[in-house]
Amino acid sequence: MDVNEVLLPGVGLRYEFINHEGDRIGVIAERTGEFELVVYEGADPDEARSILRLDSEEADTLAEILGAPRIAERFADLTREVPGLSAGQIEVPAGTPYVGRPLGATRARTRTGASIVAIVRDEGVIASPTPDEVLRAGDVLVVIGMRDGIAGVRRLIHA
Repeated sequence: MDVNEVLLPGVGLRYEFINHEGDRIGVIAERTGEFELVVYEGADPDEARSILRLDSEEADTLAEILGAPRIAERFADLTREVPGLSAGQIEVPAGTPYVGRPLGATRARTRTGASIVAIVRDEGVIASPTPDEVLRAGDVLVVIGMRDGIAGVRRLIHA
């Protein structure tokens, strides 16, 4: 399915696609962290009917319900489109000093330049985890960055 991404200066990003019934659907990801789901009445992108608004927590919940377990696959697609960007998955071993500690304690982005964009836990996904999210043995971290940065997160977590 083709998704069109449009920069909305000062607002955020608009993602658009056409569903199987021919409806043009839009998701506006605002800079504030809120999201708006819209349906277009015609060809004009300014003529949209708002269906619902979500804060970031609600959007994360909806993403999990709608299939966020495929998040690593989506990031892999993104890395093919952006030269130099890579995605990796790193399992949190039971012996790491970070088990039972918040994600922020790793200081992964500061130390490696790579970002932990999701945590796969059991059958669920925590998309855009906060620094307060406590790591558990067996969690799988979805990491985006340069190859060296991802390797750095792996070394950090496996220390």
